Amino acid sequence: MHITPATPVRLTTGTLTLRPWAPKDAAALAELYEDEAMRRWATAPVHDEPSAARWVAEQRRGWETGERLAFAVEETRASDARPVGNVVLKRPATGSPSAEVGYWTAAHARGRGVAPRALTALSDWAFATFAHEGLSRLELLHQVDNAASCRVAEKSGFVLSGLLPAAPPAFPLDGHRHVRRAPSPC
Repeated sequence: MHITPATPVRLTTGTLTLRPWAPKDAAALAELYEDEAMRRWATAPVHDEPSAARWVAEQRRGWETGERLAFAVEETRASDARPVGNVVLKRPATGSPSAEVGYWTAAHARGRGVAPRALTALSDWAFATFAHEGLSRLELLHQVDNAASCRVAEKSGFVLSGLLPAAPPAFPLDGHRHVRRAPSPC
């Protein structure tokens, strides 16, 4: 399956909708990055609306190439339509059995199960969509001092599988690798 921005992919899980990022999201994204925790854990270079617009454009290019499929996460019951998070599938070359996932959650949405629900929906979709290409394993990587990411990984079916050595400057501390395997065919 070739996926592009012309292929509207929308996923729903309960009150959450996952959809590709759009240019209209730049202002809200810049506001979300005013949060200190976002700036600490999310590595995107977002510090104002123009940099947010560049980040959104990069996510759109990721869909065009099929290498990085990023979804804005929205709550369907919210009167405010701004994103509450992001989940991403980082795909290697076709035929690889592994891919990486990532996520972040906005400050106003933390502690409500948004990240595990969105990450589970993304993972289920990835396994179903790319099984024919051999995808059988997803990895979630984070720094060892990010205890919240360990909890999200566990709640999303990712098992701690190893330690990663620090790789400064992007990863100044050691990390954890969590793995989720595709469900076995019946």
